[in-house]
Amino acid sequence: MKVVIIEDHKLIGDMLMMSCRSIMPAAEFSRAENGEQGLAICRLVKPDLLFLDLGLPDCDGLNLLPEIFAATPEVKVIALTSFADEFTVHRLLEAKLHGFVAKNDQPLDRLGEAIETIMAGGQYFSPVVQKMKDSLRSDPGSFEKVLSEREQKLLGLFGEGLTNEAVATVVGLSANTVKVHRRNILGKLGLHSTPELMHYALEKGFTRVGRHQAWPA
Repeated sequence: MKVVIIEDHKLIGDMLMMSCRSIMPAAEFSRAENGEQGLAICRLVKPDLLFLDLGLPDCDGLNLLPEIFAATPEVKVIALTSFADEFTVHRLLEAKLHGFVAKNDQPLDRLGEAIETIMAGGQYFSPVVQKMKDSLRSDPGSFEKVLSEREQKLLGLFGEGLTNEAVATVVGLSANTVKVHRRNILGKLGLHSTPELMHYALEKGFTRVGRHQAWPA
């Protein structure tokens, strides 16, 4: 069995490697600290299991998935992240990953359960992620049900406090079109002002510094 770990935090990477070695002593392990290196390793070794940090220094980990799956279609992917907000969970579910482990929630002694479940063909979500997933699915007013994919992207930009003109430059639309989108998003979410919109974006996980730069067009 071949395992690749793409994780830029050395301490977490070391702990994960030690735990995985105790669970899978016969496996072959490879490590990378950024997306470019990790993709090159995946193309070379064709892993059976991949641990993928989403907050890599050179890219959003989820944006690597199409190339990773193209290089090794059968690989099982477990996402690693410090952020277990609603928007991150939504993106993971859309990407159809095999597992999601929140770094701040998942004890290492349960890692074996996650690996066993996923390699047997199932999915594994750590408890806080499962709770967030259930909340999203049960809420009829959740953003994933009322906003289009484009509106979700714009919400992240609005959440950073960007003006209509600045957002228009980022996404390649006119300022007037962006203004209409802002008004529509406010209405769909039942909000009444840009400060409320910014608070919503931060609370749900749409807004973090530099996130919009990593989103696909």
